[in-house]
Amino acid sequence: MSQPMQKLRLSALIALVVGSMIGGGIFSLPQNMAERADAGAVLIGWGITAVGMLTLAFVFQILANRKPELNSGVYAYAKAGFGDYMGFSSAWGYWISAWLGNVGYFVLLFSTLGYFFPVFGQGNTPIAIGCASLLLWAVHFLVLRGIKEAALINQLATVAKVVPLVLFIVIAAAAFDADIFTRDIWGRSNPKFGSVMEQVRNMMLVTVFVFIGIEGASVYSARAEKRSDVGRATVLGFLGVLALLVLVNLLSLGVMSQPELAALQNPSLAVVLEHIVGPWGALLISVGLAISLLGALLSWALLCAEILFATARDDTMPAFLKRENANHVPVNALWLTNGMIQLFLLITLFSAGTYTSLIYLASSMIMVPYLWSAAYAVLLSHRGETYEQAGAERRKDLLISAIALSYAVWLLYAGGVKYLLLSALLYAPGVLLFAKAKHEQGKPLFTPVETGIFSCVLLGAAAAAYGLYSGVLSL
Repeated sequence: MSQPMQKLRLSALIALVVGSMIGGGIFSLPQNMAERADAGAVLIGWGITAVGMLTLAFVFQILANRKPELNSGVYAYAKAGFGDYMGFSSAWGYWISAWLGNVGYFVLLFSTLGYFFPVFGQGNTPIAIGCASLLLWAVHFLVLRGIKEAALINQLATVAKVVPLVLFIVIAAAAFDADIFTRDIWGRSNPKFGSVMEQVRNMMLVTVFVFIGIEGASVYSARAEKRSDVGRATVLGFLGVLALLVLVNLLSLGVMSQPELAALQNPSLAVVLEHIVGPWGALLISVGLAISLLGALLSWALLCAEILFATARDDTMPAFLKRENANHVPVNALWLTNGMIQLFLLITLFSAGTYTSLIYLASSMIMVPYLWSAAYAVLLSHRGETYEQAGAERRKDLLISAIALSYAVWLLYAGGVKYLLLSALLYAPGVLLFAKAKHEQGKPLFTPVETGIFSCVLLGAAAAAYGLYSGVLSL
């Protein structure tokens, strides 16, 4: 505790953003998208995603510059704009989304290794879960050594996992066949797709998952060497990842037809490259995926612990979560996070849930934190707070944040009622930690408005519980 807090440079912040976003999703993207939409709808969907996510990236940049005193991103913005319970809920939802994503990453990692070692199966055999558990706690003790050291390793992993993706893009571009890409561009031959807009809606949860992590730099704003680097890292990281995602997805649709891609086993990117160059292509992508997942696991271990620590530091979470070790790592927050990951890894032994189910649930959990961040940016620019006389800049920021808010609402709609209800089921238990924190401060649990909001969460949770019990809902 006598050491100064370790500061992160721009390169480390960019690596946290890129490393958080590039996990397992991009390696399964060809199959995941082709299962829900054909090329024309995919183009439209990426257009909507590019605009929506870019405005969201700008929102985090705006808020980092306008409210430099608010550290830790999604949580701090929700609390400042809409009160303690909304701030807590954003942190809680973000945290659950993060560690749920890590459970999915562990399953996908050992499923990929199962391609070479059948004992790992689909990533949820006893041997696979045992090895995943060993890896989980190896990452845990690595992070305990210090945020800066873990961030440096993450930078190296980020570079290593981008290389095979760039190589895939170069090879796929040379093999691209426009006839395959345009053969049934609107998916009219597939009756399960429905209209073009239904296809766009159905692919939205996939696009949300591959961009989770866009707020990574803002979560670490308190540890940034320069405050201005937070916004720059967010936008630069987003643009780089967007280019990789769009090229990987669209080029795949010009190498194999939509029905062929939809029928692939994940990681589908490995099969696509194998289709072009032979078995060494699958090996290259599998190695790249393993490195990518290891880097993503490290990034999210850092982010999970940091968000709990930040909320505890200003008394929104219970005090025990703000304890740091000598390396300034939030140790109790890290233990709680990895304990939950371990529990859910064991649950996968007995659950029929798949990697896709986990990433969809993780995506739905993070929609609310994104929505409140965009809403806070709208609130600031509408009120003119921090703008003084900068009229043109204020109008520009209001437009950007309004588009980001509209996009967040669209994501809630695209996710559907099922995932909203399941999210409510996961949000509701968080009130126990919120109540403990309020008790420690001697404050009342809810304001009248917060009571109404929590009542809605409880109703949704009850509906989800009944749906799971009756079989109407399933993971």
